[in-house]
Amino acid sequence: MHHFINYFCIFYVLMVLLSAFCVRKAVKYKVFTYLYYILSAFFLFYFLYYWNESFSGVWDSHRQFSFGLFLSWLLFATLISIFFLGETLVRLLCAPFRMKKEKVIPSRRRFVSLIGMGVAAIPFAGMIYGMLWGKYNFRVIKHTLYFDDLPEAFDGYRIVHISDIHSGSFDNVEKVQYGIDMINAQKGDVIFFTGDLVNNKAEEMLPWISHFKQLHAKDGVYSVLGNHDYGDYVQWDSPQDKLKNLEDLKGIHQQLGFCLLNNESVFLTRGQQRIAVVGVENWGQGFVKKGDLKQALHEVDKKDFKVLLSHDPTHWQYEVIDSPNFIHLTLTGHTHGMQFGIEIPGVIKWSPASWRYKYWGGIYKEKGKYINVNRGFGYLAFPGRVGMPPEITVIELRKKDKNTPTDLQN
Repeated sequence: MHHFINYFCIFYVLMVLLSAFCVRKAVKYKVFTYLYYILSAFFLFYFLYYWNESFSGVWDSHRQFSFGLFLSWLLFATLISIFFLGETLVRLLCAPFRMKKEKVIPSRRRFVSLIGMGVAAIPFAGMIYGMLWGKYNFRVIKHTLYFDDLPEAFDGYRIVHISDIHSGSFDNVEKVQYGIDMINAQKGDVIFFTGDLVNNKAEEMLPWISHFKQLHAKDGVYSVLGNHDYGDYVQWDSPQDKLKNLEDLKGIHQQLGFCLLNNESVFLTRGQQRIAVVGVENWGQGFVKKGDLKQALHEVDKKDFKVLLSHDPTHWQYEVIDSPNFIHLTLTGHTHGMQFGIEIPGVIKWSPASWRYKYWGGIYKEKGKYINVNRGFGYLAFPGRVGMPPEITVIELRKKDKNTPTDLQN
């Protein structure tokens, strides 16, 4: 970890030095260049102060905020450096073709430098906004899904889906409570939570129990574990301590009133009809694989309508899509939409998460099966969200009939 931080800081210093040349060309007064160096040094030392401390496994707000400022300024300096290097390269390539008496016009360099600083300022401002306001700018996304074999008693059934709470990252009680109230305001028939209650340790959730136990729905709240819930990303004094942490976390699910499903299933009933809620432990490509779909489906009939709770969307990609046991709807999270992206319905949907995950945010359909990838309620590492707000998903299940519009049948 310390080696990674060292290399990260070396890259940061290099980008600051390169970008300083551009800043010097863009601004007339040297005082602004000195201010640029002072700010760059402040962000670096602020970051090192918190990240060179021994890591107990709890991501406190200072640690995350220092990383957020450092990362934002690094991006700013890197983009300016790209413009500086690009302008320098063009000058060198054009040098052999320049007339002997022709001189380089300083105003052109200054213009390019100003453009570079202006372009770099846009994502920097976005990241600062995301850190100060975006991380709690909760939004509700609604979907209506149609199924041929949905039991009639469940026609119009409302599912509220949340994921990736990451309680250890929270730093504003009022904003978190606002998000919880927004979940309850959806008046769902059921609430499903798809993992990552904490960042690393069960103790992170203790200050928030009284808040999240307020979540309620007619048919209850059901949950599964995510990769961060196992405590795999922190050093433990002994294997017993790590195991105790997991057991404590399971106990917290119970205190919250969550029905934790570990490779098991339950049935929600309406009269004589039912749907199966199947929950698996984490199964992720490149992450812990404790999910056992076969075991979870042990008491479920193949004809049952099934909703699967599984933290990582790669589980759907590699095990669920081609499963002989047809699973109608899978609910996942994990990706956070990388907490950065741009989404304009019908125009563009992009996030760096798409470089890592085929299914990274929203509803997808393959072979007649649906998946919803929730972009997360909380945040981790970078203490903000840019163009990727925290999400509460509401999914209404509808029974397809001959009057269902064709464009909604898929």
